[in-house]
Amino acid sequence: MSLSASGRTAGSTVKRAANPAAHLAQEIEAADRLVALLKQEQEHLIKADIEGLIALTEEKSRTVSHMSELSMMRHRDLASAGLPATDEGMQQWLKGVDQAAPAGRAWSRLLELMRSAKELNRTNGILINTHLSRNQAALDVLQQNSSQGGAFYGPNGQATAKPTGRGLVVG
Repeated sequence: MSLSASGRTAGSTVKRAANPAAHLAQEIEAADRLVALLKQEQEHLIKADIEGLIALTEEKSRTVSHMSELSMMRHRDLASAGLPATDEGMQQWLKGVDQAAPAGRAWSRLLELMRSAKELNRTNGILINTHLSRNQAALDVLQQNSSQGGAFYGPNGQATAKPTGRGLVVG
């Protein structure tokens, strides 16, 4: 008598649960891609390369969306096996299946990649906040000068000059 991934005997009338590890290779590939994109994002942030950041945004969004779909499939498979749709549920599933060694290595690799992505994202957030603070400080200086009557530029973007002293009367 052989057991399925869900722990039920083969040939039983109960539907066999899908394999939660079935898409781990795809999840690893997507996570690896996300880490690479976050590293590129970091380079663009360091260089203050706005165009490069804009170019990455769509691909990063697609990658995260794909990762989310794969994760939801894994969660559905875990739930159909009667396990929690969580990381802990995956650990429980890995303990109870024959192919745990390769699946366990793949799961560990995915978790490692996700930790790297999380740290890169945290660092990128710090870089973004640094840029925002710098820009806000520059705006504050410009607005302060404007409110004190020393505006450098008018609403049309042209330099303005305020008359100083007495006007010259030519007679």
